[in-house]
Amino acid sequence: MLPARSATSVGSTPALSHVDSGATSPTTRERMPRGEAVHYRERAIELCVPASAVMVEPRARNTGENIRFSRDLLAEAGISVSSILLISKPYEERRAYATSRKLWPDVEIVSASNPMTLRDYADAIGDARLVIDMLLGALQRLLVYPEQGFMISQQVPDDVLDAYNRLSVGGYASRLLRDSEGKTLKPDA
Repeated sequence: MLPARSATSVGSTPALSHVDSGATSPTTRERMPRGEAVHYRERAIELCVPASAVMVEPRARNTGENIRFSRDLLAEAGISVSSILLISKPYEERRAYATSRKLWPDVEIVSASNPMTLRDYADAIGDARLVIDMLLGALQRLLVYPEQGFMISQQVPDDVLDAYNRLSVGGYASRLLRDSEGKTLKPDA
């Protein structure tokens, strides 16, 4: 999904750099055993992004590392960056933006994903419950990571917070962060 959007954005314009970043995650381990970045690179090339424009960062295991390691890779290659287009999962756009804004504040940032409905995304993953768990995990990180210095703070509407609380108490908690005692991390009031 992600390389298609990225390839459409980059096309065959040689002035642009394309970085595919990521190791594996619980949701990609089986489909992308060699790591997300390697598989995304192959797909981008299939979609006509010139191989010479595609850089691979295979170590990142979280959004912060995606940003830091990609930024460092570009700097090591001597590539000056003034703007970035972040391509992520649909429910990760805000997290990618907030993390990038914190870790790379001097570039213009656009965050995007494949346009799709929640139902289409759940069908693509094949497990609606897991998708809800992932959505809650992403939202929880938007709430607690700013306090930990990992991303900028963003407004979250009250009705979204209410839904988060209902669903997390209702058992959709497999992707929620926990403290050393196993309690779900909550934002400071």
